[in-house]
Amino acid sequence: MAKKRVLKQSINQICGELFAECLAKTLYGSDKESKNCEALAYSIVKLQSDFICRISHPEPGMPAKTYYKKLKEDFIAQASDIIDQINNH
Repeated sequence: MAKKRVLKQSINQICGELFAECLAKTLYGSDKESKNCEALAYSIVKLQSDFICRISHPEPGMPAKTYYKKLKEDFIAQASDIIDQINNH
């Protein structure tokens, strides 16, 4: 159970940092960037919620090691997309 807790903490920390970057971009950017950052902030919160739920409820019938490896890869891919969107707007 300790591994799940550490994984949840890591996801919460990364999403918190992404949200802070998005908020900073909103404060120091133009109105157009502000609208884009609102959508990004929503997607960050949804990403966090989705992955926390996926940690707590793994797919039945799939080996745990494989499931959590795929979960980490999916999270990294989606977080990277959000980082790219923050940097490009």
